[in-house]
Amino acid sequence: PAFDMGQMSSMMKAAIAHAQESAAAEMSGMMNEIRAMRGQMETQLAEIAWGTTQQREPQKAAVLREMLAAGFSASLSRYLIEKLPAGKDNADSLRWIKTVLNRNLTTLENEDEILEKGGVFALVGPTGVGKTTTTAKLAARCVMRHGPEKLALITTDAYRIGAHEQLRIYGKILGVMVHSVKDEADLRIALKELRNKHTVLIDTVGVSQRDQNVAEQVAMLSETGADVKRLLCLNATSTNETLNEVVRAYQGSGLAGCIMTKLDEAASIGNVLDVIIRQKLNLFYISNGQRVPEDLHLADRGMLVDRAFRLKRDAAAGQFSDAELPLLMAGTSNARNDRTLREVRLG
Repeated sequence: PAFDMGQMSSMMKAAIAHAQESAAAEMSGMMNEIRAMRGQMETQLAEIAWGTTQQREPQKAAVLREMLAAGFSASLSRYLIEKLPAGKDNADSLRWIKTVLNRNLTTLENEDEILEKGGVFALVGPTGVGKTTTTAKLAARCVMRHGPEKLALITTDAYRIGAHEQLRIYGKILGVMVHSVKDEADLRIALKELRNKHTVLIDTVGVSQRDQNVAEQVAMLSETGADVKRLLCLNATSTNETLNEVVRAYQGSGLAGCIMTKLDEAASIGNVLDVIIRQKLNLFYISNGQRVPEDLHLADRGMLVDRAFRLKRDAAAGQFSDAELPLLMAGTSNARNDRTLREVRLG
């Protein structure tokens, strides 16, 4: 039979393509193995390095333990401990750490920022973080300063049974009108009608940080035509990871500030301070109980940092052994690329 050149060349092409594919697959496999080996070596080197540090500078291990027990993340703890000035004993080292944390916590210096200036404030955050109670506490402060006629309350929570009833009861006690709105158009009308009020507080419906409705809510508050300042309620009993997720979801075009809630229920508060420092949030108030209006306080940096180190978690559960510290530190080797850490000011 006649020899088909076309068939021959297509067979050749197929063979070459096949060889290239298997070479590429083999190459990619090798690259993955090299990456995995590099990762393992980096981790092991980091472990060895930390083990050496532990022996040479025991005060660093002592301070690290304190920071972890207070609830701070391993990456922030490592970052600060690597910057720790040499030749300090345990007490001085801890004092240096506290000073740095203090310097990086932004708090509301003066309540007049809210109470005298006034404006429209929306309390936002996931369900169950204490938004309604905090709104009532803030409302009581405004009424004490300016009287009930200068304030209006708005609730967007028309879904949960009793949600707007709760705010309505607080409103009745304070002598303040409570308006219930169900959507953006409603909110726009309400804010237009209330523009002669000195302060308007909006109690929003709680939305999980994993729900895409968060973005809708952020947009709804941003597009009302009024300058709505959003205050994020951060639950002190949540983990560092959850709080970071909450901030990322609710950040939108920027938060005016945050309020730390459930301080009275938290076993440690380093977790919240860590997030506030790294996300550069402005901490307005701390809420530490159910009583309205007593259990709302202006945030005091020094007190919070001291309290973080006093509020040790259950000694047995929160303590890491000498052998565990290198492993823990090795896991933070990629933290050097973390932008939120690079912006921590040391002095």
